[in-house]
Amino acid sequence: MTTMTPGRPVGSARPVPARPLLRPGRRKAVLVAHVVAAGAWIGIDVMMAVLVGVGLGSDDLASRAAAFQAIGRFLAVPMLVVAIACLATGLVLGWGTRWGLLRFWWVTIKLVINAVLVALVGVALLPGMGEVREHGESLAATGAATGDMSFLVFPPAVSLLALLVATVLSVFKPWGRVRPPAGRGA
Repeated sequence: MTTMTPGRPVGSARPVPARPLLRPGRRKAVLVAHVVAAGAWIGIDVMMAVLVGVGLGSDDLASRAAAFQAIGRFLAVPMLVVAIACLATGLVLGWGTRWGLLRFWWVTIKLVINAVLVALVGVALLPGMGEVREHGESLAATGAATGDMSFLVFPPAVSLLALLVATVLSVFKPWGRVRPPAGRGA
């Protein structure tokens, strides 16, 4: 069901969805929350990349130990929280604005990127943080490594690249609609 846009002559009115859209003030508030969550997520990823670099590349044993302990104790849970906040606010923006969730390619791809990254943080990263923390504690106590932590290079690299793609999609909005609107076309 569609309604006509108020304030326009009947012949030039365009259909708008019958679903309620977010009012401008609420839309802006949700958009701010979305941007802040994405920015926090990028910041946590950058911090993880720095700590991984220190943990894997520093000559100072105490710095390496502290880096792995910090990664294991402090990064995964906040990353998951801001990732879920980013996904939730993105869903609200999709449902409550003209862009929709599956109406435009750029929104659909951003949704997929966000959902995949949330799943990866929750399923692949978070469960291994105890091992990373223990590795740091072992380095601090004995100077001996308990395992290979080189796998930690991939989470911030993959996440930062994916979030960069999502940011570019948000700015340029490429590719148009997933399918043409009803009543148009050949």
